[in-house]
Amino acid sequence: MEIVAINNSTLNFLSDIAKNNNRDWFQTNKQFYLEAQGNMHSFIETLILEINKHDQLKNRTAKKSLYRIYSDMRFSKDKLPYHIKFDFGLKRSGKQRRGGYYMNIKPGNSYLACGFFAPNPADLKKIREDITANHTQWYALLQSEAIQSNFGNLGGNSVLTTPRGFQKDHVAIELIIHKQFYFRYDFTDQEVQSADFLSKVNLIYQSVRPFFDYMSEVLTTDSNGEMIVWLN
Repeated sequence: MEIVAINNSTLNFLSDIAKNNNRDWFQTNKQFYLEAQGNMHSFIETLILEINKHDQLKNRTAKKSLYRIYSDMRFSKDKLPYHIKFDFGLKRSGKQRRGGYYMNIKPGNSYLACGFFAPNPADLKKIREDITANHTQWYALLQSEAIQSNFGNLGGNSVLTTPRGFQKDHVAIELIIHKQFYFRYDFTDQEVQSADFLSKVNLIYQSVRPFFDYMSEVLTTDSNGEMIVWLN
């Protein structure tokens, strides 16, 4: 595999724009942005190739994966014109493959995440029903060596009250009240700039595959265990 590292200059650009988040500075230093963006594109393109060796992604190019650095000021509380991070998301291919990959690159706050960030109401109900019926399998999966060594506990926001239709005294209520189901791994700036960073990211993403496989089965089969067929 070709070694594609995230350059020190890329993190320096992010540090600089955090201190100079205005259009005049950005236009004067746009070449540094384009170089940093190009570095991220190379990293993402290579990562996509590596992930596709053990999974199948919908994403084909880095350009469509890397989120815009320009803020939508209509929804920005601080009204700053630029994001001070590079981040991207990768979707798994096909309706039978559920789950997604995310990465945030920001000096002092770089991390990856993988899982289910915003399940729709129907999917969330199916997940909760499966936890209710198969909580032993859930705990075994979440306590597996691959999950524990890389991530520790399941992340994600939870509701404050017991969801309608579920028992508040259920043995797995702390899982049932989740409305997000994802894992996070944090990196130091030194790790982000290391030559083996891409390989490490790929291996961590790969370690979540048993969870993705289980969740995909839950979300793509009906109560009788039959595969759900989608009509276009």
